[in-house]
Amino acid sequence: MARRTKRITIPSDDPNNRDTGKTFLLTEMDAEQAEDWGIRALLALTAAGAEIPDDFEGAGMAGIAAMGVQALQSLKYDDVKPLWQQMFECVQICPDPRNLQLARALVPDDIEEISTRLMLRKEIVELHVNFSRLASLSKSELSETGPLAAGVITRTFPATSPQ
Repeated sequence: MARRTKRITIPSDDPNNRDTGKTFLLTEMDAEQAEDWGIRALLALTAAGAEIPDDFEGAGMAGIAAMGVQALQSLKYDDVKPLWQQMFECVQICPDPRNLQLARALVPDDIEEISTRLMLRKEIVELHVNFSRLASLSKSELSETGPLAAGVITRTFPATSPQ
C-alpha cells in the first residue's frame, strides 16, 4: 500500500502573507524512519521529565504530542531541532500552480512565513496520526471503546523521507 499524501495550498485570507497560493505536497514517512523519529522524540521527552502514560504504546503521535505539551518547558533545543528539521523532509513544493503533479524538494526561500511553517507542521502531524478518521467517529464510539481500542490512532510517527 502506498504512503498517504496530502496537498496543502496556503489560503489567501491574509493579503500580506508572502506564501499565499503556494501549494505543498506532504508525504507520509516510511515505517523505519517513522519508528526512528518516534524513538528519538520519546527519548527527548522522557529526558525532559515527561511521564509516559500507561496506554502510550498505542497512542502513536498523539501520545507524543501530549507528552510534548507536558515537557515543553524542559525540552532542550538541541534535542528538538533535529526532530523539527526532519519533519520537513516529508514536505515538497509544487512550484507550478497549473501543474500540481510536479513537486520538488524545498529550498530555503520556498517558505517565507513562520505561520506557513507552523501550518505545515500541524498538517504533517495530522497526516501521520490520521486525525480525520478519529474525528469521523461518533463521541459514543470513542467513549465506549476509546480511540486506542478502536484502532483509530496509528502506530506511526513522523520521520524523514527516503534519501
